[in-house]
Amino acid sequence: MTSLSTIAQAKGIRYFLISFTDLFGIQRSKLVPTAAIDDMAANGAGFAGFATWLDMTPADADLFAIPDPKSLFQLPWQPEVAWLPADLYMNGLPVDQAPRLVLKRVLGEAKAMGYRIKTGVECEYFLLSANGDQISDPRDRASKPCYDQQALMRRYDIIAEICDAMLTLGWGAYQNDHEDANGQFEMNWSYADALITADRHAFFKYMVKAIAEKHGFRATFMPKPFAHLTGNGCHTHLSAWSLDGDQNLFHDPQGELGLSEIAYQFIAGVLHSAEAICAITNPTVNSYKRINAPVTTSGATWSPNTISYTGNNRTHTIRIPEAGRFEFRLPDGAANPYLLPAALIASGLDGIKHQRSPGKRYDHNAYTDPLPVGTLKQLPSNLLDALRCLETNAILPTSLGADFVKSYLKLKYREWSDYGDRITPWELENTLDC
Repeated sequence: MTSLSTIAQAKGIRYFLISFTDLFGIQRSKLVPTAAIDDMAANGAGFAGFATWLDMTPADADLFAIPDPKSLFQLPWQPEVAWLPADLYMNGLPVDQAPRLVLKRVLGEAKAMGYRIKTGVECEYFLLSANGDQISDPRDRASKPCYDQQALMRRYDIIAEICDAMLTLGWGAYQNDHEDANGQFEMNWSYADALITADRHAFFKYMVKAIAEKHGFRATFMPKPFAHLTGNGCHTHLSAWSLDGDQNLFHDPQGELGLSEIAYQFIAGVLHSAEAICAITNPTVNSYKRINAPVTTSGATWSPNTISYTGNNRTHTIRIPEAGRFEFRLPDGAANPYLLPAALIASGLDGIKHQRSPGKRYDHNAYTDPLPVGTLKQLPSNLLDALRCLETNAILPTSLGADFVKSYLKLKYREWSDYGDRITPWELENTLDC
């Protein structure tokens, strides 16, 4: 394999960002000069795990982030720098709680079952003012701003630069639009193998923020930054293929809506563990202000509130938009790029193993025509409920790793406790004179 220093010389790269994503989805990096990159590639860049959101202490040994040279991203807006996702090791062993390794472990399970998983993501984000207190475009005030041509083109410079970057990187970017909230955008690129998509997802979040800052703005993937506007989703599309990648095993022309039996079993597995999956795909306190939100200015939240599947209908947790794939509409912008697909795939594989049935398909408008109470299970109403569902779930720890789930829950319960200790303006406004 060609060394990274040789690649650097050919591409004009001076520095490498060796990056890993911690349990809370925050990217941690070291900037390494090309002169030292081959040693780092062999032995890893050293980190203190306790200084990041990993379940470690100052007494733990150094972490070493070993970069994956197959996933090199040369920054199109700063080509003398390249970004490398890395896997974490401690004392020569893989770190069980490292999100990228969690995903690789689940993909290994899928491969052993004969499946190659492909995914695509739709990452919504807001462009805000530099200090983040309002949307960047004061003229973007329509009650239904989705696909607004004028508002989209007023941010042409940023959108075009990000899209051009994706085209340069070979992602197959194919469309960009203004989304349902004022100041909100979405950019789409082609689906790929799940690990490739996860690496691109992680880099995309960094790239959008960096290019927005370059233009004097701030980008956020926060699930619900504004109470009256639609939140940031991260809808995920998934299909399972033969190991050679030639046959879509979810596609069946004779199947209902063009899906095969194993596709429905996979969907059933996701629905079976949906409450626990929430703790990973909707990982913040703020997440539950998106999936349980009242009607927004545009007239709809575009996020699910029941555990159900449907055809081409955007009001349920799982949508089947066309033959051969499904869309998981639960995740939000805070979801960890590696843990999101890991939890989705792990639960789906359980559905195949146990030949689960997804039950009845519901095609009603879940927003305007809800079914009688008790017909469908509801999604958790807050992060604490979701964490408790994950804690009692017997399926995800088997695939994701018991040590990972234990560490994740420990840190997330601590986060919930920290949130509970805060006195909010709402409490002061409503209870100060009790």
